[in-house]
Amino acid sequence: MATPSVGARLRGEGATVSPTRKTSGTGPRAPDAGRRLLPEGFQFGVATAGFQVEGGFNGPGEPANNWLAWEQVGRVEPSGNAVGFWDRPEEALDRAAALGCDSFRLGVEWARVMPDAHRVDEAALARYVSIVAGCVERDMAPLVTLHHFTHPAWLGEDLWLRPDAPARFAQWAGTVVPALAPFVRHWVTLNELNIFAVQTYVTGDFPPGRTAAFGDAAVALDNLVAAHVLGYDMIHAARPDAVVTTNNFCLSVYDYDRMLIDLLLARSHGIGRRDLDGWIAERRRGHYALLPTPGIGEQLLRRAGARLASYGASGQGSWAPRRALDALEASPHDRTLDVLGVDYYDPMAARHFRLPGHRTAGGRSLLPVRELWDDPPDPAGLTRWLGVQHALAPGLPLWVVENGMCHRLRRGRSYGRLDGWDRPRYLRANVAAVVDAIDGGVPVEGYWHWSLVDNYEWGSYEPRFGLHGVDRDRGGRGGTWMETDAMGRDSAGAYRRIIAGLRAGDRTVLEPDGPGSGGDA
Repeated sequence: MATPSVGARLRGEGATVSPTRKTSGTGPRAPDAGRRLLPEGFQFGVATAGFQVEGGFNGPGEPANNWLAWEQVGRVEPSGNAVGFWDRPEEALDRAAALGCDSFRLGVEWARVMPDAHRVDEAALARYVSIVAGCVERDMAPLVTLHHFTHPAWLGEDLWLRPDAPARFAQWAGTVVPALAPFVRHWVTLNELNIFAVQTYVTGDFPPGRTAAFGDAAVALDNLVAAHVLGYDMIHAARPDAVVTTNNFCLSVYDYDRMLIDLLLARSHGIGRRDLDGWIAERRRGHYALLPTPGIGEQLLRRAGARLASYGASGQGSWAPRRALDALEASPHDRTLDVLGVDYYDPMAARHFRLPGHRTAGGRSLLPVRELWDDPPDPAGLTRWLGVQHALAPGLPLWVVENGMCHRLRRGRSYGRLDGWDRPRYLRANVAAVVDAIDGGVPVEGYWHWSLVDNYEWGSYEPRFGLHGVDRDRGGRGGTWMETDAMGRDSAGAYRRIIAGLRAGDRTVLEPDGPGSGGDA
């Protein structure tokens, strides 16, 4: 039975979302005989981030970012040369183009272009221009991220608690956007601003590494949303036909995910500051109505999120997004979001917690949370999540800006996942989930796999997400790229066959034994 959209219910209309079909990876399907399976203009891509792939940060004479102190004191493994993207971007672009990608996601690093408060490194900026031009030359539309968890060290680790943080970000956008705009139509302002605030001030995973500092997280979120709005305005001023998003990490707790998007959409719904609290409360109820609570842990986290958000979004409570609302009211745009960008790994918050001593790939973990290489694949959940997001904002298309699977490589040894999944299987199942969502009427317009290559995963090279593995002990700066992933699977070939098959209308490339399987188990 079709599910009424929340937006339609709020307006008293009868808009519906078609029911979700059975995921393609769970059973055989007949070929579609050349029928179009994807909407016109659908983009396949791979995703990267500047600090994670470029190399050349935080060493003597190198640009310094907010991870400098942690690298210097040994709290994290130094990023070093990463995978050498800054020295040889052509290798990455050629490999992405060989997959059949028509989009390439990359970051532009603030610390590299503005190494101090008073200088723009024009040579670095020109190199970024040449990289996005190289994407265009290879028939790949660049998707450029302006802030992917990093900023210059001279702005301090606590940049996002400073009152001038949004203005500083606007200055950065004003520096880089005009130079890249002739080549770039698609933009991400700030990557996963929701999880960035959480991991910086709640879980302590990012510098300065505070834990349970919920007030600081709230201030940071206010500034980050305001920065997105200013960046959105800056990009559209430089390129009116731009498509701009911010890609939240999909999280089941409304107040740390969807609420931020609803703030950006409120004005387009005719909701003013005075009416915002009631509207947000109704949106929260609609969000949870479409995502039934699966267990007591999830219920407790959702209730805790709602209590933390009872501060009053309109500005009347103990916390309110005042800078974000000021920026939204001053914007010339009623809606400061052109597409819903989602990063889908495992959105169910309660599933991320584990008892210390739990089993993990390669041994036992003493952490109270799940390791990245133990994230459970949930393709059916991706189909469902896309449907829910569409129901909550039926007027916007969707992009899957990140989706990927991790396994562990430690001291040169690659550990298989405890659940037995490998990357070709994950690719087939999750791309099938996207196709199923499209079949159900969800306007998904792009999919970017995280990631093209194994890279620096925020303090360590142990987590491996790449279609291509990297031998870090061979090949000079950035190591040697492997033809397989680090588990020895032909993941790049699997993705290439999936892309080609779906563009030809052949759904069998998504089947376990179809052309996209590459002979994997």
